[in-house]
Amino acid sequence: MNGKFESAGRTRLDTVYTVSALTESVKRMLENGFPFVWVRGQISNLSRPGSGHLYFSLQDEEASLAVVWFKNQQREVERFDPLTGELYDDGPRPGAALSLENGQEVLCAGRLSLYAPRGTYQLVAELVREAGKSRRQMEYELLQAEFARKGYFDPRRKRPLPVHPRRVGLVTSPHGAAVHDFLRLAWRRGLPAEIRIYPSLVQGGNAPAELAGAMRLAQDWAETMVLLRGGGSQEDLWAFNSREVVEAIFASPVPVLCGVGHEVDVTLADLVADLRAATPSHAAYLLFKDRRELTQTVDEADLALRGALAARLRLFSENLALREKSLRLLSPIRRLERDAILLRAEEERLKASMRAKLEQASSRLALYGDAARLKRAWDAILERARACLEQALLRLDALDPHLPLNRGYALVRGEGGDFLRGRKEAAPGEKLEVLFHDGTVPVRVEK
Repeated sequence: MNGKFESAGRTRLDTVYTVSALTESVKRMLENGFPFVWVRGQISNLSRPGSGHLYFSLQDEEASLAVVWFKNQQREVERFDPLTGELYDDGPRPGAALSLENGQEVLCAGRLSLYAPRGTYQLVAELVREAGKSRRQMEYELLQAEFARKGYFDPRRKRPLPVHPRRVGLVTSPHGAAVHDFLRLAWRRGLPAEIRIYPSLVQGGNAPAELAGAMRLAQDWAETMVLLRGGGSQEDLWAFNSREVVEAIFASPVPVLCGVGHEVDVTLADLVADLRAATPSHAAYLLFKDRRELTQTVDEADLALRGALAARLRLFSENLALREKSLRLLSPIRRLERDAILLRAEEERLKASMRAKLEQASSRLALYGDAARLKRAWDAILERARACLEQALLRLDALDPHLPLNRGYALVRGEGGDFLRGRKEAAPGEKLEVLFHDGTVPVRVEK
């Protein structure tokens, strides 16, 4: 059976449900009709089983309501004020679940459901707070907990702002003081940038939808978006705690800077934005750098560039000098000059040796008494010395590579710097250098 049946024949009974089917139908009606409610009452019959769930009743003078607060909805430690989002000055505090007690007046938020085994309806709580807190505060905490679970506030997803933004979209009221303060500071700071204002309400029931729509328009053009609004009460700033605005910031493809309220005002838009400014003016300070700092940065970069260029030029000069010295040492002309120096030294040594021998011969001739014989002997010695000297000079001249140049000959040097000894060492198209006694001539081999 599908929970109901009809009798056979002509007689028709009213619809008959099974207990399970009726319970399921009532459960659907409750959950669809009351998906989220706020209930205020006094705690009674508080129970803390080992599972960590809390069971209690909310009651007033005339009625009682069963409540279950599951463990995964509870916070063991509260590190920040749920109203402002600021850290507690005295450190973390125990969660509200630890301090609940019978007789306490509380405000619960959650959904209605039906517990089938007992056939009773109950409130499945998502948030429990002392009744002294406002509904706005409770709503703020619920939204904050929801977005935190989804990772909207995760620092790892936040993006840096452009260092020098060129296209900035302001989502704000064009008539407020906040936008004028921002523009006044932007005029005096940073590099030139185009700033477009996307007008929107920043307060009231229509503000969330307008703010989200303005952001969707701005993100198609801007490099970064800035949300601006001056200070106000929690009610005045409530649009920046709305689901529409938070989700629009989270979905933005460009970084979002939030400058809403004063330093003590922390909205959900501040928490999800890529960067939060304490005030609208502070937003301009964060987005645009001080021009004096930019000038100093340029000066430092200029000095560093000049220093690097001077060091590079010094290195090039040292390398060039080293290569020039190496070329001089390997040059064939330098080698010929060194050989010529060695030849001249050898010539001087031979002359000195010959003079020493002549002096010795003169000393020996002095011992002979016969002047004529001495003269003949002396003449013979001189003749032999002259012959030896001439032969030595001829040998020296034959070793001088430059001597043939004076007689009309020439030396041919290839592209590699080596002298050619025959025509087979030359290749067609090769550039050669011909050395004459009075200079060099560059040539190219045609064939």
